[in-house]
Amino acid sequence: MKLRSALLWTGLCVLLAAPAAPAKEPNKETGTPVDAGSFGVFMNGKRVATETFSIQQTSLGSVISSQFKAEQGLEQASQSSELQLNANGELRRYEWKELGPGKTQAVVTPKDDFVIESVIDHPGDKAAEQPFMVPASTSILDDYFFIQREILAWKFLVMGCRQQKGEVQCPKDQKTHFGAINPHARSALSVSMEFSGNEKLTIHGAERELSHYVLKSDSGDWSLWLDEHNKLVRILVAGDNTEVVRD
Repeated sequence: MKLRSALLWTGLCVLLAAPAAPAKEPNKETGTPVDAGSFGVFMNGKRVATETFSIQQTSLGSVISSQFKAEQGLEQASQSSELQLNANGELRRYEWKELGPGKTQAVVTPKDDFVIESVIDHPGDKAAEQPFMVPASTSILDDYFFIQREILAWKFLVMGCRQQKGEVQCPKDQKTHFGAINPHARSALSVSMEFSGNEKLTIHGAERELSHYVLKSDSGDWSLWLDEHNKLVRILVAGDNTEVVRD
């Protein structure tokens, strides 16, 4: 695969790996927008939920925010998340909250050489802590928040691809492995990603050429399609009859 510009490669490296400038106000982060929008979530062809998201690059690294809302008829369940990464793309802090109908909330933070998840199932309860013997470089791949798969795809582009003669090339069908945590499931997992080639797909009535990636785990394969700006456009989870499409 050849990306249109080496500038994109540079931008991805800046977002995930470059040193950050010192923050003028350590307690307040101001960000530069990198991506924002919404995904429609469809099951068996029917829209069942919407995820609204934003990615910002800050003086401390990057912040990925998301809110997931189920459509009417599914108790209008709503959840939010915020993933904070440092300038090296490593975990600073991750938090997700049920906004309704439940009130569970969890926070994942690195500590020494491992990661700890603190979960409160009901307001007022004492937090239950679960350690994971994984480094801070481990990716967050939580349920409901599909934008986190875009972040993993960007990591793949930096780690699994190369820059040659001013262009970024990804070897086809060559796997790159990642460690990950699913905070909703309170479990660690191993996943891999590979580039499958460029394909023409019809999205919202218009034909587009997109880059196809395959995300593999023990629970099954997910197909991801990114556009020429490496923004996630579509996800297909064939085994669950689930499709996620950028609005």
